[in-house]
Amino acid sequence: MDDAPEPRITLYPHSRRVRVVIDGTVLADSTRAIEMRERGYPPRQYLPRDDVRMDLLPPSDTVTHCPFKGDAAYFSFGEHKDVAWSYERPVEGMEAIEGRGGRFMAG
Repeated sequence: MDDAPEPRITLYPHSRRVRVVIDGTVLADSTRAIEMRERGYPPRQYLPRDDVRMDLLPPSDTVTHCPFKGDAAYFSFGEHKDVAWSYERPVEGMEAIEGRGGRFMAG
């Protein structure tokens, strides 16, 4: 019997299409996402930068730290502040999400 606890974070290939549209503008369109499942949080898709309109997402001043993933830089779209984030240098074990755009949020 395996008594090992489930890992806090697991990463899975996500082959379904992920499309992000805010205010009628397509910001991302990908079939190459990585889905992160973190205990206590809803699943999040991390998209390759090549599939994200980074030219429309200037960096904001917001930076957060997660001891399980690393430091996240945030990006805004027009009046929508911090709609996406990215781990530029994630902690060991999370290299698969490095430089990918994280979950987009409108508002």
